[in-house]
Amino acid sequence: SSSKQIWRNLALQLLLTNGSSLALLNSMGQEISRCKTSIRRSQPNPVFKETFVFQVALFQLSDVTLMVSIYNRRNMKRKEMIGWVALGQNSSGEEELLHWQDMKESGNQQVCRWHTLLEA
Repeated sequence: SSSKQIWRNLALQLLLTNGSSLALLNSMGQEISRCKTSIRRSQPNPVFKETFVFQVALFQLSDVTLMVSIYNRRNMKRKEMIGWVALGQNSSGEEELLHWQDMKESGNQQVCRWHTLLEA
């Protein structure tokens, strides 16, 4: 019945606890810095409108990669990666590389874009 479907959808939404992690990597793939977003509970398609600042010298921008990973935390100990995207030296695609280049050339202006996650 439809009430079972509604209950199942509600139960599924209550299980969803999403968050994301941002890691700045050097050219060797070593982590330089890391940030996490706030947690979004019971949102099947959360939007993370948060700003993060990484201190990187201008001459180093071509040598770093920003790795963004989205997680679903099923319980306090276990989390699974839903997807990821990378911008910078080791960009995960052309759109991400173009976004990084536009950010490097923008000065202090924010450059906001949507990206499609790659499956984990």
